[in-house]
Order: sequence, then structure tokens, then C-alpha cells
Amino acid sequence: MISVIICAAGRGKRAGFAENKVLHELGGLPVLSWSLSAFSAAGADEIVVACSERDEARVRALLAPFPAARTMRGGETRGASVYNALKEVRGDIVLVHDAARPFVSQAVIQGCIQSVKDHGSGVSAIPASDTVALAADGNIFSVPARETAYLVQTPQGFERDKLLSAYEKARAEGLSFTDESGVYAQYIAPPHLCAGERENRKLTYAEDFLPAERVGFGVDTHAFGAEADHIVLGGVHIPFESGLIAHSDGDVVCHALMDALLSAAGLDDIGHHFPDTDERFLHADSMELLRKVVVMLAGAGYAAKNASISVLAERPRLAPHIAQMKENLAGTLGVAKSAVGIAAGTNERLGYVGEGKGITVYATVLLMPVKAQV
Repeated sequence: MISVIICAAGRGKRAGFAENKVLHELGGLPVLSWSLSAFSAAGADEIVVACSERDEARVRALLAPFPAARTMRGGETRGASVYNALKEVRGDIVLVHDAARPFVSQAVIQGCIQSVKDHGSGVSAIPASDTVALAADGNIFSVPARETAYLVQTPQGFERDKLLSAYEKARAEGLSFTDESGVYAQYIAPPHLCAGERENRKLTYAEDFLPAERVGFGVDTHAFGAEADHIVLGGVHIPFESGLIAHSDGDVVCHALMDALLSAAGLDDIGHHFPDTDERFLHADSMELLRKVVVMLAGAGYAAKNASISVLAERPRLAPHIAQMKENLAGTLGVAKSAVGIAAGTNERLGYVGEGKGITVYATVLLMPVKAQV
């Protein structure tokens, strides 16, 4: 029988949130929910979430989809919470996990369980990639060999009776430890390492909660037929026998790019923000509208990282104008010119593009987070 203890009784003050950091939203769900899902999918027989009295109601609400999970009151320290839970769980093997590590994978969980079966313990860890220094009062007193240094993570797995015995001895001697590997090593045996993952990181500071990078896709089409002697693409006025029919200036490149940016951030499309029924946007400069979209993205916590644009047009010839288009778009997005790619091609005389009736543009973007959403 496998029991899991999820430590969620802290406040996470270093994150600076008004709530317990493991109840803060990450990717649309509270951080704690990700760990609950992971261990439930791994087939845990029971999951005990050690939480504080102030958070108990909210935590219990999150347990509804997980019939094997229940709450219990945490202690003043991590060790006290784990000790209290160890006295209640029924599993032969117990895994202890930090709720603030939401990215734990099935491979890490199963590897930890197998390590306990094979060696009596399993402590998820990754080799240190940097030199590790031990210091006191601002001075280094020891530098262990890097090949022997590991960064310890959770879950950490043990035979329940042995871990409980170790905690009882520690309590009798008034000693505290930062995690289970320490107390196990002190009273039972050197714990066995098992493979962790760099992605299995712990969320500690507000910047750790930055949203993930996001990909967006946009497409737009405009037909020729407006009375004009030019078209506008990427803010560049290109001489042509006819203009593009549109409520604004018809800059189909900007329009596709704006929709890609907005969709990546989960915002409404340009038809919502700049409707063609609104006289304010009649003959509007689409580069100015793009600037407004960039401001919207910043408000949502994102900025463009790069953009890739494909223009399908039988005519006019666009190659001489691409460099200026890239410069215009890069300046508005706030990225290097090399971060904007524009390809222009024909449609081999097929369809409305091939017949010279209009232009279609496809755009993809990558957004990066620029602030924590607190």
C-alpha cells in the first residue's frame, strides 16, 4: 500500500502573496491541485494533505475529484506535520512531497516507489551543475567535489515504520531536520538517491509563478478592390493599382499578427477590441492598433518574444519591402529585428490568392511572461 503525505501547511511568505502560495493559481489551477493530480494518477492508495486550519476549507474543496485524498492539520514545522501524518497513514511505503513542487512527473514518482522497494528508501535528487560552497558568516569553509553534490527534491520515499521511528527519536532528542532524508540518515541509514528532474523545481518566490511561454496563431484575409494607389503591409505603403478593402487601413499583416498575439494571451480577438462597426477605427493606422495590443499583453503579464509571418500574395512583389516591414514590426513589439521573420510567396495561381483577388497572412508568435500575476 502506498501512502502520500503532501506538505501544504506553510505560508510561503517569500512569494509575497496574500494567500498560501500552494493555493495560488498556476496554469489555471491552484498549485496544490497539480500535485494531487500527479499522485492520484500514479495510483496512490491514500493521499494526506497536511494543511493549516486557516486553509483547511479551501484545501478540502480541492480534494473533491480525488477520493483517496483527505486533509489533516499540519504542525508548526514541516517535521511536525510529517510526524503527525505518519501516525495516521496506513501504507507500507510512504512518500513525502512538497505541495510547492507541482511539476513532479510520473517517472519521478514511480522511480521513488521502486527505490523504496529495492533499497528501503528513495530520495529524488539531481546532480549539482554548479559548484556548491558551504559558508558561514559570509565566508566559504568547504567546497565539496561537484561530482558528489546533489540537489535534493521531493518526493522522498521510505518504509513507513522506519521513518516514523526516526521522527520519534528526533522528537525525543529535540532535534529538527529540513526534510525526511536528514532524519532518516541520522537514525536509520544513509538514504538511497533516485532520479529527480530539473523540471521538478520548487516554487519559492513570486517570479517562480510567472506563467509559461505561450504560442499564438492568427490568420487574416483582405480582398483587393478599394479605391487607392497602394496597400499597407507591416506599416509599409506599397504602390499598387488597388487597395485592400477594410474598415481600417487594411494592413492584413498587422491584423494577423494582432490576432496571434491576443490568442496567445487568451484575450479576445481584434474584432472584439477594434470592431469594424466603430467609426473610431475607420481608416485606422493598424500599426497604432498593434501598439495598443502590445499594451494589452503587458497588462496580461506577457510580451512578444518572436513572431513568424507568412504572406500569400500573387502580387504585388513584396521582397523589396520585407526588411522595412520587419523593422516596423520589431520596433512596435519591442524585440530585435532578428526576432521577426517574414516570408512572402504566391499561391501558384490557385484560388482567390492565385487569381490576384486578395491577400492572406498567417502569423505565429511566442509570448514570454514579464511579471507574476499576483
